[in-house]
Amino acid sequence: MAPAPCIAAASALFADASLSRNDGLVVALLISFLITILICVAILRTVARRELARRAASVRFPGCHAPATFFEAPSRWLAVRAANPRVVQEALGVQHARDCSWSDALGAPFEPRLFIAPPVNGWVLVMGCDLPDPADDVDECFKFLAGLSHKLGEVQFFSRNRAVAHHGWARLQEGRVVRAYAWAGETLWNQGELTEAERYLKMRCLDYMQDVSALGLAGRELFALNTERVVRLAAAWSLDPTAVPGAVLEAKGIAGDLLHGRYH
Repeated sequence: MAPAPCIAAASALFADASLSRNDGLVVALLISFLITILICVAILRTVARRELARRAASVRFPGCHAPATFFEAPSRWLAVRAANPRVVQEALGVQHARDCSWSDALGAPFEPRLFIAPPVNGWVLVMGCDLPDPADDVDECFKFLAGLSHKLGEVQFFSRNRAVAHHGWARLQEGRVVRAYAWAGETLWNQGELTEAERYLKMRCLDYMQDVSALGLAGRELFALNTERVVRLAAAWSLDPTAVPGAVLEAKGIAGDLLHGRYH
């Protein structure tokens, strides 16, 4: 019979060996789990890079059509039924005109004061801070639009200020107002019959001198919804400025500015 100390030593040795094997298995499993995570991360990063490259390419190269949803809608813009931006330029009397692509105009730190975009589906969009703001002078805005419509035919105007929920839209034909509405804390302009698109989008248009305080919180929410839906109304009437073909973003438009006082 082996001495008791030898038996105890042998038992301890086998126990240590068993623990060592278990520890090694745990370490191996942890390493495998970590490697799997790293592989998954690498695959996801590769997929993300390819998707970003695909989107960039679809916008950068003509013939690939992608909506310009990464651009915020301008605060004010026109939609003119025309095929030649130079005709619109002449009618507006643009000063310091220069060629400029849509992506350059909207992507610049300081966008042009006025930008006439290349035509899309029979419409020429004009945007920029030189366009009149109904909240500043609604009469000036009316005269500007009426004069331009006399020269160009159908002219549409859209404005929105999301910070204060000011909004407006107008549609003119041959100098005549077909429909117009502007809100800036009160109704500034309400002319013509409500259009089918306005009814469908549930745009709320108040009468002149209508008491706004009686509407309460629900009324203020309606004004905010009006502001958000201006872009959808533009899409229904003519063209959504945030969803144009990618090739148009690189086509050349016209940048410049308007001389103040030329609105009418």
